[in-house]
Amino acid sequence: MKKIVQFFKDSVGELKKVVWPSRDSVIASTKVVLLSTIAVALFLGVVDFLLVRGIDLLF
Repeated sequence: MKKIVQFFKDSVGELKKVVWPSRDSVIASTKVVLLSTIAVALFLGVVDFLLVRGIDLLF
């Protein structure tokens, strides 16, 4: 039981050392991730569309 209590005490101590990002930083990073995801999805959608059309022309 002492090991479990010590684990949680150590965990809380480590979390106090963490430098958490600011709200603005989190929002900016989220925007970058969302825009990147949309751009990659659009690119892959266009490639898929072109490949399907190419296969349809062959057969």
